[in-house]
Amino acid sequence: MAHAFESPTAVQIPVLPLRDVVVFPYMVVPLFVGRDKSVAALEAAFARPDNDILIVAQLNARTNDPVQEDLYDVACVGAVKNIMRLPDGTVKVLVEGRRRARIVRFVDGLQYLCADVVPYAADDQPEPTPGEAERLRQDVRAAFEAYLKVNRRIPPEILMSVTAIDDPSQLADTIAAHVGLKLSERQELLALAAPYARLQRLGELLAAESEQLAAETPGGKKSQPQQGKSQPGHGEGGEQSDEFKQELEELAKQIADKPLSAEARDKLERELKKLKMMNPMSAEAGVVRTYLEWVLALPWATHSDDKLDVVAARAVLDEDHYGLDKPKERIVEYLAVQQLRGEVGKGPVLCLVGPPGVGKTSLAKSVAKALGRKFVRISLGGVRDEAEIRGHRRTYVGALPGKIIAALKRAGTSNPVLLLDEIDKMSMDFRGDPAAALLEVLDPEQHHAFVDHYIDLDYDLSKVLFITTANNLPNIPWPLQDRLEILELGGYTEYDKLQIAQHYLVPRQLEETGLAKVADVTLATDAIETLIRCYTREAGVRSLERQIGSVCRKLGTRHLTTALTEGADTPRKTYAVDGALVKELLGPEKFKRNDAEEKDRVGVSNGLAVTATGGDLLLVEVALVPGKGKMTVTGKLGEVMKESVEAALTYVRSRAHMLGLNKEFASKIDLHVHFPEGAIPKDGPSAGIAIASALCSALTQIPVRHDVAMTGEITLRGRVLQIGGLKEKMIAAHRAGIRRIVVPRENERDLQEIPKQVTDALDIVFVDHADQVLQNVLRLDDPKAFLANPTALSRDDLGIHDPVEGVVTH
Repeated sequence: MAHAFESPTAVQIPVLPLRDVVVFPYMVVPLFVGRDKSVAALEAAFARPDNDILIVAQLNARTNDPVQEDLYDVACVGAVKNIMRLPDGTVKVLVEGRRRARIVRFVDGLQYLCADVVPYAADDQPEPTPGEAERLRQDVRAAFEAYLKVNRRIPPEILMSVTAIDDPSQLADTIAAHVGLKLSERQELLALAAPYARLQRLGELLAAESEQLAAETPGGKKSQPQQGKSQPGHGEGGEQSDEFKQELEELAKQIADKPLSAEARDKLERELKKLKMMNPMSAEAGVVRTYLEWVLALPWATHSDDKLDVVAARAVLDEDHYGLDKPKERIVEYLAVQQLRGEVGKGPVLCLVGPPGVGKTSLAKSVAKALGRKFVRISLGGVRDEAEIRGHRRTYVGALPGKIIAALKRAGTSNPVLLLDEIDKMSMDFRGDPAAALLEVLDPEQHHAFVDHYIDLDYDLSKVLFITTANNLPNIPWPLQDRLEILELGGYTEYDKLQIAQHYLVPRQLEETGLAKVADVTLATDAIETLIRCYTREAGVRSLERQIGSVCRKLGTRHLTTALTEGADTPRKTYAVDGALVKELLGPEKFKRNDAEEKDRVGVSNGLAVTATGGDLLLVEVALVPGKGKMTVTGKLGEVMKESVEAALTYVRSRAHMLGLNKEFASKIDLHVHFPEGAIPKDGPSAGIAIASALCSALTQIPVRHDVAMTGEITLRGRVLQIGGLKEKMIAAHRAGIRRIVVPRENERDLQEIPKQVTDALDIVFVDHADQVLQNVLRLDDPKAFLANPTALSRDDLGIHDPVEGVVTH
């Protein structure tokens, strides 16, 4: 074989040795690389501006550390297109062959194989005539077409692409890349630099291959791969590599040893059998391998032992969290049932509902700690694809299991505490509804046989303790709510926050800021109360902890400044932080101590509302202006709240004769009802009696007591109906300095859930009718006599109903 060099200048290129594989120019091939030197060579090549790497076949496929004598001297310079590290430590790389090259010498002293190479080209040879060249190209295409008819493993689309190639060198290399030749024959074609000589030799090899395959496949049956033949797309391991065989043996051993269900074992054995028949470097083999690894990594029969000690569990829960008695009690009940049964039964599906910062997520961690189980958290905020829960089917490229199966793999046991965080913040679109997918996961009657689309096997979730969290219960679809055991966590009172700060937040922040190491710091009660009242407004304690941390950081800065001034021998200092020092460190107060009005006002009443951060005061303002009886409502209200304003006005008009109003007021006065903080959306019927009180106050010019708050839905007849969120509302009233609260009598049964500190500080008035509300909220000299005597119109004129029992009338 004659050859020459276009240039005597050698170029230094990293070397990637391959077993049983020859890469040709124009060939794009995925390779799996596992040897350390080969991985280092790939990384070095990928860092080069040209991404060049020399891809060379091994003469001796059995050696794991080849030297120059173990490699062919003619190779292909390729470009590294992409590198991806796999979980098993191997590297998947995509390379594209570019040109032939010859190895001159190897370079020593590097962490990878590297060689000086020169371009490899043919000596000057007589070119065939155009007619001869065209006939040779056509003969090779025809031979390749005949080869495809007896070897159906190659897609017929390849013939279409080959037909469009006119360049003889590219034509020969493209066809050679798809033919299952022996390694020596492929290397021979690579070493033939002259294009037409290569085409001629390729035609001979194609004819021999076609004849042999036709003889081996009587009746048109598909031929089997021939021994010693190398198929395109192999990596370092190759089809017959020891690494691949070892991997198959390891997978078979894992399937045999893993405690699987009969269904799972049968499916894995079938998948493994399929993998053995595949080209190990093919894309389909990678899909099957990934599937097997996922299924075998799941904790099918692995369970952690529960700590079935009710007393110890309660102690752990109390140690980590202040209050939260209901969820703690429910967890202890679950443990008691397991202890009485003597076995682990189905776990409950708990849903902790409450405003941000009240300890829902941290409580779930404490539950896992108390039970001695692994804890895994799944954030569902913003999830809108059903496949995030159930996984993708394996027919999709890049398919993976859903979040539930992935969480079990992370946990390593089949009975972890699984937290589904922010379950109320899922949404839906054209990709499906994840809330509907959760119906099976959270249903105790179904989740013993949960099927993930990717795994496609029954998986028992009955031993998992599911805990979900949410801020707004109405945002959870009703079918999903029906499967949850709802435990509502209300906002903390000032007393609760004080206890939490003293026992949990202050010690933690002193430790995290490093202040505890250099000084003795105490936060007095009035300092914490100042932080609670003047620098935070929240239902939980998250913002309070941030403010405590801010105080600690500023103290730390002051301490270091003093130490630099006084020298290294400064003794350990003591800091006593009071309310005045807090204001000095944090600056002006962010919030007023009292959200309620400071004095009685006409046309202004205090309603109560529930928000995402807990309860809050809801001011209602009514103004009268001369007009024609028009009513304007502002404050970014929902439809229900607008209707509540209409109902309240109708009630007031029905009481006009008892309020001393002129019968023509409705046609000569315009009313404007406004709810301040207009950028915040508001809705719901519970502000009905507050709206009615403000309307009556504005029309009669009798002020509403500023220290009274109220909540309740109003009907046209003046009845006061039950409302929700009483606990949050009463806590908000207590926090705002309200002294009296008026609530529907139907809510009296909810009083047992209200903290004692709140009920003791408030004068709670239960009412059935709006007349009673007015007697308790308006600033009256004689409340009992109010609404007793009609002064403008008779009841017969208006056709109105009788007042409620207890209000005397003529």
